[in-house]
Amino acid sequence: MSGTVSSWILSSARSSIILQGKGRWYSIRIPNRNKIKWKLVFSKTCPYPAGSCSLDRTLSFPKAFRHTSTEEEHFSFQLSPAQINDILRAGELSHRTLDLNGKNANSVLRFESNQLASNSPIEDRRSAATCLQTAGMMFGVFDGHAGAACAQAVSERLLHYIAVSLMPRQSLEEIELAVEAMKPVRPILQWHRHPNDVEYREITSQYFENLRVYWQHLLDLDAEPGFSLEEAMICAFKRLDSDISLEVQAPQENELMRNIALQVAFSGATACVAHIDGVHLHVANTGDCRAVLGVREEDGTWSTLPLTRDHNAYDEFEIRRLKREHPRSEEKTLFVNDRLLGILMPSRAFGDVQLKWSKELQHSILENSCDVEALNIYQYVPPNYHTPPYLTAEPEVTYHKLRSKDKFLVIASDGLWEMLSNEKVVNLVAGHLTELNMQKPPLTFKKPVNLGYMHNLLLQRKSKGLASLDQNTATHLIRHAIGSNEYGEVDPEKLAAMLTLPEDLARMYRDDITVTVVHFNSETIEDYYRSH
Repeated sequence: MSGTVSSWILSSARSSIILQGKGRWYSIRIPNRNKIKWKLVFSKTCPYPAGSCSLDRTLSFPKAFRHTSTEEEHFSFQLSPAQINDILRAGELSHRTLDLNGKNANSVLRFESNQLASNSPIEDRRSAATCLQTAGMMFGVFDGHAGAACAQAVSERLLHYIAVSLMPRQSLEEIELAVEAMKPVRPILQWHRHPNDVEYREITSQYFENLRVYWQHLLDLDAEPGFSLEEAMICAFKRLDSDISLEVQAPQENELMRNIALQVAFSGATACVAHIDGVHLHVANTGDCRAVLGVREEDGTWSTLPLTRDHNAYDEFEIRRLKREHPRSEEKTLFVNDRLLGILMPSRAFGDVQLKWSKELQHSILENSCDVEALNIYQYVPPNYHTPPYLTAEPEVTYHKLRSKDKFLVIASDGLWEMLSNEKVVNLVAGHLTELNMQKPPLTFKKPVNLGYMHNLLLQRKSKGLASLDQNTATHLIRHAIGSNEYGEVDPEKLAAMLTLPEDLARMYRDDITVTVVHFNSETIEDYYRSH
């Protein structure tokens, strides 16, 4: 394998023409060009849009094994199994839902999540939270491009906007009265976070104030807001994107907050959010993240139920939508080389004001800003930019009523789906769950129990491979996504090679990958149908 994968990567690296950009290396030869969402458009100054934001934060994945050079003498694809596991499992997150009695009456049994970076820093984000003032749980995956700033902001804010949209008038009034009286406000969400997940603490107060303006708007409505869940999710997506646009236009004395607002607005993010309340599952999707349901049929076979559509140039519905929204004279220029205006792969996203604002507004904001070049923000108006906005954050919302045969939901950024099909993902999760169950024999104790007896039992379990098996289903998917050979089996040498790719090569062969797997409680779902 080292004579195939590693030599292939090295020869690719040597045959590339490397240009030095602003603090970053860019290669003209891109084997998987379609995997890069923002096309690198070369100008006299530097590539646009830039790769990473100076204010980006990231999970602290181990970097000891990540190469920074493509010189042959610096290359080593040797990683021990323990080192591979350390890298793959660094971003693991799992949570089991239990009530106060230690039982689970929730339709969500547990969820597992993980991330693996390709970009440095990673541009993906994820969120998971339990609604405290309304019912349900929410799970989100956010795929950033042109930096992580927008994905970071959306991951912190969007679930709050959805929760507020669902709250009854009385609850909104109680929160507003508490804020006016400067009293503590009851939390709206209980977050389930990885210890290394970060947030923009410097701008939290502004985010809260804008959320408050939103619930004040809901209170100003003559009657009870009365949103359906679908309406609430659509309204929340659109309102947050509007706030991102307005925040960068508002006067701002604090330079740090101004810079963050600029980076958030001029980068972008796609988003996929699931809201689960009992047997009611709603999925809101903007862009090319994806949600897929794993269904176990009565005969024991597994089937796949997609709950989202990829919003891009390959989707006929999106092409027709954009043609309806723009003059016929622009039909041939809306998508160029399978990209929106020849630049962006997804046709829906948060941020990306370069494809939403007028040329005059863009010029005005950037002209009056501080050193935007230091923030990796560059003004570039694509050809045939006549009738903006060309991009929207409005999601498509899918409703599905859960059945006892619906076993799990996989939400992931396109980094996973570029490597694995929907069917392959469902089969991998199903097979992994079966393997985990088979390799967990009950510990039956003979009396009296002594240390020797316990030691033998543990050795038996270890000999069956339980110790090396991923306990996190999301990790299992990522391992197969980057390490599978043509037979669908994980090749340790290929896996090591993909994990040790230098930063200037990694993005050419794989994207950031973020996966969340939500496991459903079949007993609770069956109880619902029995009681109804």
